[in-house]
Amino acid sequence: MATEFHNLQELRHSASLVTKVFVQRDYSEGTVCRFQNKFPSELDNRIERTLLEETVKTLNSYYVEAEKIGGQSYLEGCLACATAYIVFLCMETRYEKVLKKISGYVQEQNEKIYAPRGLLLTDPVERGMRVLEISVFEDRGSGSSSPSSSMSSAGSSAR
Repeated sequence: MATEFHNLQELRHSASLVTKVFVQRDYSEGTVCRFQNKFPSELDNRIERTLLEETVKTLNSYYVEAEKIGGQSYLEGCLACATAYIVFLCMETRYEKVLKKISGYVQEQNEKIYAPRGLLLTDPVERGMRVLEISVFEDRGSGSSSPSSSMSSAGSSAR
C-alpha cells in the first residue's frame, strides 16, 4: 500500500504519477451523462470497491439532476429567447449550478477519500464528461532500492 497523503497539495508535491485509470461513460440508457459502475482492476488494493461505486453513483445522480427538465428550465429558455441570451451574462443556469456542485463534491471526495490513498479524481468536466479519470500516485521515496528507506516509508504510512 502506498504512503498515506493528508491533503491534495502534499499529494501533488511529494508523489509521482504512476498511472491513470479511466471509468468510461455508460451509453446503455442513451446519451444521458452516466458513468459505468465497473470497478477497474488497476485500483485493487488502493481503494475499497464500495467507496468508488458510491462516488460513481453520486456523480450519476448529480448528472441526472442537471439534465432534468422542469419549470425552471423552461423559464430559463424563455428568458434567454426574450433577451437574446443576454440574461446569461448576469445569471447562472440550473445546469451550471449543478456542475459547480459536482466540482465541490469531487474536491471533497479527493480530500476525504482519494488523496489519503494516493489517488486523485479529476472533475469529469475537465475531460469533456467522457470519462472519470483517477490518477494513481506513489510516494517518491518508495521507489528507492535500499531496504531501510522502504521500511521507514512503510512505518510512516501506518499512522
